[in-house]
Amino acid sequence: MKNKQVIFKDWGLIDYKKAWDKQEVLFAGTVNLKTEIRNRQAATEGDEYLSYTPTPNYLVFCEHPHVYTLGKSGKPEHLLLDEQELRDKNASYYLINRGGDITYHGPGQIVSYPILDLDNFFTDIHLYLRTLEEAVILTLADYGLKAGRYPGFTGVWFDADNENARKICALGVRCSRWVTMHGLAFNVNTDLDYFKNIVPCGIDDKDVTSMQKELGKVVDINEVKENLKQHISVLFGMEVL
Repeated sequence: MKNKQVIFKDWGLIDYKKAWDKQEVLFAGTVNLKTEIRNRQAATEGDEYLSYTPTPNYLVFCEHPHVYTLGKSGKPEHLLLDEQELRDKNASYYLINRGGDITYHGPGQIVSYPILDLDNFFTDIHLYLRTLEEAVILTLADYGLKAGRYPGFTGVWFDADNENARKICALGVRCSRWVTMHGLAFNVNTDLDYFKNIVPCGIDDKDVTSMQKELGKVVDINEVKENLKQHISVLFGMEVL
């Protein structure tokens, strides 16, 4: 029995490590429940009736104070600041267990952490990433912005087919037993100067942008959140609670 009900949480502006810890609790709870269900099924094989507890799904939105995070495949030298310079910029730095290289999170950026049991949706991590990208592409289209994908890279881009290519959304996920965590970082009113202190996602010859920069004005981030949540829910066939 698949559970497409998804509990939505908006954690607001939250310290990165605190949000990571909260994610881990939700992630571990779902993984442990899946293990329990599997063990119960193995123990009762052949019985006519087996009660089933559906695994939960969560969709988290938040913003973070200035922070740089380096994924498992990232290179430490892609952070261009030393410890004192990090303090001077009031920024933190974490090595984390998602895929991908280095990225920046900060105020004015929508960070989304879908903690989903993909057995409830589809067990295809490539399709999962493309679906998250599509939700951002559709959200940008709501504002008259035409974005797309850059072949060979994750994320959402403008003008990916020419020298003006620039990235507006980065993706980095972790998946275990088809349960996901981490997710996407979508630049809305983000201070782009902070990206100058890293080699974003390990790509040193492409620019980074935001909705504010593309539209030439500050955007209502709460409105963007609602649009993004709607597109995610439709694309995944979720019932958002």
